[in-house]
Amino acid sequence: MEGLVMENLFGGVYRDKTVLLTGHTGFKGSWLALWLKRMGANVIGYSLRAPTEPNHISLLNLDMVSVIGDIRDLEKLNQTFAAHKPDIVFHLAAQPLVRLSYENPIETYETNVIGTLKVFEACRAHGVKAIVNITSDKAYENKEWVWGYRENDPMGGYDPYSSSKGCADLLANSYRSSYFNPAEYKKTHHTLLASCRAGNVIGGGDWAKDRLMTDIMLSVSQDKKVSIRNPYATRPWQHVLEPLSGYLAIGQKLLEERVEFAEAWNFGPSDEGSITVEEVVRNVKKHWKKIDYEITRDPNQPHEANLLKLDCSKAHIRLKWKDVWESDTTFEKTVLWYKNFYENNTVDTIDDLNQYVADAKKRNLEWSLG
Repeated sequence: MEGLVMENLFGGVYRDKTVLLTGHTGFKGSWLALWLKRMGANVIGYSLRAPTEPNHISLLNLDMVSVIGDIRDLEKLNQTFAAHKPDIVFHLAAQPLVRLSYENPIETYETNVIGTLKVFEACRAHGVKAIVNITSDKAYENKEWVWGYRENDPMGGYDPYSSSKGCADLLANSYRSSYFNPAEYKKTHHTLLASCRAGNVIGGGDWAKDRLMTDIMLSVSQDKKVSIRNPYATRPWQHVLEPLSGYLAIGQKLLEERVEFAEAWNFGPSDEGSITVEEVVRNVKKHWKKIDYEITRDPNQPHEANLLKLDCSKAHIRLKWKDVWESDTTFEKTVLWYKNFYENNTVDTIDDLNQYVADAKKRNLEWSLG
């Protein structure tokens, strides 16, 4: 699969396009930067420095423009947009951690709400054609019910992180109505804006604190037991490439001037991907025998949701998007990435991307046929 040609994926729309990607030094952003580069895009990254050492973006060593900047710095954003004139913006930059949001709510809201506002303003000032705004499944008002949230369910958020993401989604709705109204497309403006919400993503190259898979992999690399805080919490686990394929599919439609796709979209796994934290740990142990864990209960730990699912029917039907890897493959790919990194000093990201695209082609998914 080394020779797998990716330039024709998503209708070949990303070849030679200038793509500005905020948050490229983060986990999702680094995987997206690689994929865009493999499709022949001219990728401009705008982000703070990578928050961890090691970090995935450095390991990938991509040939791309990397601007180190804060999305709250409108002057620097405008300078970057003016210099590179992006066709499309994928906005991923955020303060992404629930527990950190309790410790630092002001920075969380400033980054996730005001930072998003300033990215939209830069897009507006420089006539960007398409904006794919990434929020979170946690943006929904979580009632802990057993069915998935749909795109028209109300925004909410218990903790500052979730609330800030709900605010960012409301902000996107306001900008879509006020400045990028689909009914006024090509009359008063030339920009299409979509928002994407995804569940818990895992995969190689994530070293962010207080994430389950990262905690497991760091602990095993140090020959320690991992402490599990919330063993019965149920999450929709999916490989990072799953929502990224959704974001890219939405970006394709916007670049093709498909006005009806300038809306909100959910990207999550099928129901079998929603399993408890303790089941996840048991599953990953199958792929790396050294993994060991203990359950530690802290009555003072901050609130975290127990059950959260997305209804992705809209993406399945209208976008013809489906997840590619079932949960067993997702956990296997993730664990083996870290196992090979720590034991063999290898980085399997390109191999995983190639395999994912090959498996999507076998399933005849629309975005993969090119």
